[in-house]
Amino acid sequence: MSEPRSNATQQQESWVRAPLARFLTPNVDTVDVDPEQTYPTVGVLNRGRGLLYRDPVAGSSTSYKKLNRISPRVLVYSRLKAFEGAITVTPDDLPESFASQEFPTFAFTSGMDADFFRILTTTQRMWNALQGASKGMGGRRERVKPVDFLNISMDIPPLPVQKRIVEVIGAIDDQITALGGEAETATRVRDGLLDAFTGAAASDTKPLGELCPVIGSGPSWAAKDESSVPSEEAWTVLKITNTKPDGSIDLSELAYVVGLPVRTKVIGPTSLVMIRTNGNRKRIGNVYLPPEEVHGAAVSAFQFTLEATDVETRDYVYLALRSPRIQHQMSESASGSTGLGNLAVRRLSTLEIPWPDAEVREVQVESARAIDAKIAAIRAEADRLRSVRTGLLAGLLDRTIEIESARLEV
Repeated sequence: MSEPRSNATQQQESWVRAPLARFLTPNVDTVDVDPEQTYPTVGVLNRGRGLLYRDPVAGSSTSYKKLNRISPRVLVYSRLKAFEGAITVTPDDLPESFASQEFPTFAFTSGMDADFFRILTTTQRMWNALQGASKGMGGRRERVKPVDFLNISMDIPPLPVQKRIVEVIGAIDDQITALGGEAETATRVRDGLLDAFTGAAASDTKPLGELCPVIGSGPSWAAKDESSVPSEEAWTVLKITNTKPDGSIDLSELAYVVGLPVRTKVIGPTSLVMIRTNGNRKRIGNVYLPPEEVHGAAVSAFQFTLEATDVETRDYVYLALRSPRIQHQMSESASGSTGLGNLAVRRLSTLEIPWPDAEVREVQVESARAIDAKIAAIRAEADRLRSVRTGLLAGLLDRTIEIESARLEV
């Protein structure tokens, strides 16, 4: 007589591979656009990162005749950008929101937990499935039609296992969120400190052009000359995509370009890198301290290299340029349209930088560095947890990790 199977074994065996149509039903709620009304609108961020909250749209200013109402706790994806993983489950507390008819919505059947599906939208397997269902002429013209989306087949666990996975992954997500809050708090403290430093020395200043005599933008190049693989003939280039809004630099995907001018300015020991023009106007003037790994590299035409007179000057200029007060000044002085701004060298050279005594500058730099080190440590821990989350979730979904043992570890 065979031994009775454990509950865990039975639940593992009751996973099903089925089309998403078994767990989702279309529930598009269409409204006619009223020219007299204003509509709060949302989009969907790629790679399962949730909703993008856009500015409200006046009915009289849009060409859409109809909009989709986006309700709380529904699945929504972008037909146009689904191949980039633009899919999510809306939050429970979502206020009244709308989107174009490129954003279909779906309700969940009794066999699917909405929170589990929200986690599923953050996985590579979901993004790969959406890429496979995408049809069209390539690039931005590709679309995932609702019928094709619902025909995607995936391995789905029974509801009790779904809820346990939500519990395990949710605990990690809570830790990541808490770390993000800590980093934001520390950043606000740092920004307040920088404003206090630069404000206290506002009567004793020097023009940036005196502290950084050489300010120049990088060269442009043809896409055919760019590679992700280094070679003896290619220049290493730090692109604008390597610089992040949080002030960090991502060195994981540097570009390598052949054919740049011989006199191309490169990053050196006393260099800073600044965003000089960008579609996101809020990033104009963002300044970065490049690590030694990219000394000798060039920057793109969207960036400046600022060459300080010495390392100590570089460190203090870096501190001053990061203060919200001076960042705002640079953003306001950028020429161009609302969507695209551009910092000119002549304006940047005349920017007045607070310049207290050397002893004061040294103390201020060390104070800012201490907070930056704390922020970096917090972000590193959050990145570690994201990596743990990715590996754990993959193991739970392919059933190489049992849910009960995962709960004990978390």
